[in-house]
Amino acid sequence: MHYENYDPYFPDQPVVDLYLPVWAKLPSFRSKPAFIWVEDGPTGLTRGSTLTYDQLNNSVQSISTQLLLSLQRGDTVVILCSPGLELVEIIFACQRAGLLAVPIIPPDPSFSKDNHHHLVRVLSQTKPKAAVADGSYIRRVQKYTSLSNSSNDKQLCELLQKLKWISTGDFRIGKPNSKWSTSLSSYNGCKADELYLIQYTSGATAISKPVLVTAGSAAHNVRAARKSYDLHPNSVIASWLPQYHDCGLMFLLLTIVSGATSVLTSPSAFINRPRLWLELITEFKATCTPVPSFTLPLVVRRGGVDKGILPINLSSMKNLIIINEPIYNASVEEFVEVFRSFGLNPFSISPSYGLAENCTYVSTAWRGDKYASYPKFKNLLPSARLASSGKEEADEIDIDIIVVNEETHEPVEDDVEGEIWVSSPSNASGYLAHPSLTREVFQRRLKNRVSKGFVRTGDRGIVKGEERYLFVTGRSSDIIKLQDGGEIHPHYIETAAHSSCPNLLRGGCLAAFEVSREIVVVAEMLSSERETMVLRKICQGVRENVVKEENTGVGLVVLVKSGNVPKTTSGKIQRWAAKDRFLGGKMNVIMQLRFADNQTNMSRSNHESEEKTGGKGEGRKFVTEEKAPTFPSFLSSL
Repeated sequence: MHYENYDPYFPDQPVVDLYLPVWAKLPSFRSKPAFIWVEDGPTGLTRGSTLTYDQLNNSVQSISTQLLLSLQRGDTVVILCSPGLELVEIIFACQRAGLLAVPIIPPDPSFSKDNHHHLVRVLSQTKPKAAVADGSYIRRVQKYTSLSNSSNDKQLCELLQKLKWISTGDFRIGKPNSKWSTSLSSYNGCKADELYLIQYTSGATAISKPVLVTAGSAAHNVRAARKSYDLHPNSVIASWLPQYHDCGLMFLLLTIVSGATSVLTSPSAFINRPRLWLELITEFKATCTPVPSFTLPLVVRRGGVDKGILPINLSSMKNLIIINEPIYNASVEEFVEVFRSFGLNPFSISPSYGLAENCTYVSTAWRGDKYASYPKFKNLLPSARLASSGKEEADEIDIDIIVVNEETHEPVEDDVEGEIWVSSPSNASGYLAHPSLTREVFQRRLKNRVSKGFVRTGDRGIVKGEERYLFVTGRSSDIIKLQDGGEIHPHYIETAAHSSCPNLLRGGCLAAFEVSREIVVVAEMLSSERETMVLRKICQGVRENVVKEENTGVGLVVLVKSGNVPKTTSGKIQRWAAKDRFLGGKMNVIMQLRFADNQTNMSRSNHESEEKTGGKGEGRKFVTEEKAPTFPSFLSSL
């Protein structure tokens, strides 16, 4: 079905929720699917449930009405629902009810796997009046809090007991009010200048922080993304991203603003069978899909395109949006080469940049140009094309991007790396209960000139070429300082380390950081290799390839079991957490090999001096009984 009468500039609404009744009233949209949920079955994908625009609008009105029976407008609600369309309904219903929503991934309610620390942090910081969850989840939480078990976390129990628990099962009792008014004057949901969402940062560079988002900044952000990616009612979005924050959440809003259709599945379903993502695109003729950069090499390696029942066809794809900077050209080229024969158009590659402090979206280098025409910088693809004024070049999106000297707060010249600053109506309001950090990050101004306020992203970038492409090169806090006064981004070391032995080291599961003036590389093993000589050769190969590719020495190589390098929910390496786990002896170490000259400017001629095992775990091949050195906890210095 086509919707030719759609005007991409038809009256934009101040908040996303107000788009929903507009679409639902149009005869051609009433039965159009807004969201489709897909499960992965034994024989491939199976359509689970569907929400049309009319159904979604009615359920959102019904749920919002029932939420206000036990809550007051402006209350904070933590959402502890599993991925699915019910979660989508509740997120939109909270906005219509005027509630401040805090969606987070619900930890297992037995809380037996030490998985509750983020929940404790969320409940302590946001102080919600209520929690929304499935009835069975609530019963398990109540069982946990009722047991006088000494092993139970007392702080968690107290926080859980203070909450008013609302079961999602209760939302099916009420009936929608078909006479609900959509006029702005009578709208009682979150207004443009009111907080409607607390989304936590990814935790890639530090412990996750609560970002305050107004309904107006979120609406501006998804309108900017809609224009940049040229989305419209004929667009079909396929996504397996977590729906709780950042890109996964904002693409729910982007769907409604664009009048599009989103086909959703869970992150775990994709991780269990990466081919599922390709099948979503094929089956539903998806035109747009946002994925973290690690997705491409993972699907090349484990996609199993020749194993499924459904033949893969990617010819419908217009925007393959790649997030999670930095974006390596090599992995994109490999993916394009593998899937070109399955209909993938290289023009669809859309390298992009975003962060929670700007709601999500910041920029994209995509303009419908040929992928082959993207310039490269140190094997990276650009994430934006800037106009001479510094504005993101996509027309009328009103996002200013500049690169500044971190010390002087003055703009740097093109071809000079600096910190990326962003100014936009999409800027979030700050961090909850962190006034000094809010001033430091959200209220920066250029030195010695009158300027608007900017958000400091903490990301490094460089502008190259006459067309002023912006390359995101890494994160300021991750940079490793070298003894010769230079510096290097750890992802370059990790990439060189992995390429030394790609058949035995897990791609995207390495972390490089500095400890006591030496570079440490922690790498997860793909196999349970236990032969000492093989492990030794892997460590030597890592060191030699880093020296060869980056002219940088490595003091210590640590091989660990799968799952030991911590990541965010979107696949970003948490180097700060990896460093803390290593220093705390909390990694399952298979082997570690130290080299003679452990300075960060170690030359290629240095020799390795000792082999060790350290950390915890059983079944390791011990070379000596000596354990890894202990250091004070890295977290204690934060």
